[in-house]
Amino acid sequence: MLTVVSSGAEADIVCGLLRSNGIDCAYRETEAIESSLEDFTAAGPREILVHESDLAAGRELIAPSST
Repeated sequence: MLTVVSSGAEADIVCGLLRSNGIDCAYRETEAIESSLEDFTAAGPREILVHESDLAAGRELIAPSST
């Protein structure tokens, strides 16, 4: 797992950045939602997944800029 983001929309953005830099990725819901409605909502955190060999490059891409 590369990181956890707060929503599906954010996961789409992060995966778009990764893919545009040649890194395959996917995302899935986390276990963080504990609600009877969790199967009916698209809200909640997502885990961003990349191949182990792409972890370092992926972390570098999503790291906050120091400027």
